[in-house]
Amino acid sequence: MKKKFLAVALGFALAVSAGACGKKEEQPIPRAPIAESPAGMPMASPHGTMGPRVERTVVVPDDVKASWSKIKLAFEDRASKKSAEYVVKIGSEFNIPNTNLKVAVGEFLPDFTMDGPTITSASNNPNSPAVRVEVFEAGQSIFRGWLFSKFPDVHPFAHDRYGLKLIEGVKG
Repeated sequence: MKKKFLAVALGFALAVSAGACGKKEEQPIPRAPIAESPAGMPMASPHGTMGPRVERTVVVPDDVKASWSKIKLAFEDRASKKSAEYVVKIGSEFNIPNTNLKVAVGEFLPDFTMDGPTITSASNNPNSPAVRVEVFEAGQSIFRGWLFSKFPDVHPFAHDRYGLKLIEGVKG
C-alpha cells in the first residue's frame, strides 16, 4: 500500500514539475502610473520616467476664504538646534528671522482634495489642512509646493539645514 501511494505521489510530482518546466508565455511588466504632485510638478514613477506637467487650478471656496486668515508654521534650524513657530497671514511674505529665507504663503485649504486638474477644499473643516508656499533662499526660489499638516512627509520642504512644516490654519 505504501509503495502504491509513493508511486502515485511521485507520478503526480513529476507531472506537475514537467508542466512547470514547459515554456512560459512572456508577460508584460506592469507599469505604474505616472504620479503627479499636488503642486503640479511631475514626479518620477518607480521606473524612473517623468510625466508631463499637468496644469492645476486651485479653487478656494468662499466660506474657506472668509474663515481662515492665517497659518501657523513650525521652523527648525538644525545647525543651531533652535525652533520656532510663526503665525503668517495668508497671501503674504514672511522673512524668517536670523536666516536668508523668505516664505511666500499662498492658498490655504482646510480639507485639501484634488479632483483631476482641480485642487480645492472638500469642506471648511480642518480634516486635511494644506498650504501652498514658495520658499526663497537669498532671493532664489528653492521650494514651491504644498505643505500638509497631517502628512508632513508628503512633498516636504527639503533643506540641509532648515525644516519648515505647516502646523495648522488659523481662523479669524
